[in-house]
Amino acid sequence: MTDQTNSKSPSPDGWKARPLPAYAIAVGVLIALVGGLVIGRATNSQLVPADISVEAGFARDMKVHHAQAVEMSMIVRDQTSDPGTRQLAYDIATSQQQQIGQMYGWLASWDLNQTSTRPSMSWMSMNGDHGGPHATPTSETDTDKSRPSRDGIMPGMAAAAELSQLKKLRGRDAERLFLTMMVAHHQGGVEMANAALNLTDNRLVVPLASSMVRSQSAEIEAMQNMLAERAA
Repeated sequence: MTDQTNSKSPSPDGWKARPLPAYAIAVGVLIALVGGLVIGRATNSQLVPADISVEAGFARDMKVHHAQAVEMSMIVRDQTSDPGTRQLAYDIATSQQQQIGQMYGWLASWDLNQTSTRPSMSWMSMNGDHGGPHATPTSETDTDKSRPSRDGIMPGMAAAAELSQLKKLRGRDAERLFLTMMVAHHQGGVEMANAALNLTDNRLVVPLASSMVRSQSAEIEAMQNMLAERAA
């Protein structure tokens, strides 16, 4: 990848099998995290967002959202021998772990905590002043329906029972559940990234969120095709 986000998208021919030793995914995920952390720290050179800003909230929530995608990808690689599914899982795990590192780096360089006591997704109720240090929540009577849910639940997150079920399945059954869960997860990630793009013009957040929309939308299409192939 040549841009700073290192986001991955499927090739025109889909995911191709590339033989990897058993330890490769763990090493790749670790390298991606460290690389993202370095990028996240090195690229911050503008006004520092406030603790309750859109930028801080997006980074915190998307780190959690990405972490679950990495977890699901690591699970399915042990549950199937299908090269395409295993390569897709590797691509998702490494790209999203790299982005986790970037967002961790932002928060560290902004001298903000990695977590917050505020409810998840509360940044979506900011007033759209581009996430500056003085961004404030909208009033309780705000009825703007153009923004995603503000109920504190991150869109697309899998339930604990679904993760438990994925760990029990093997082969095509595991592939189908993983693909179904990951399509929903990516759709939620795209929703969150688009919300951030509507609320901030931050020079760090906008390129990464835009890249998330592009890469995850492409992966959604590829995974829907993979699901169709496994429908029988």
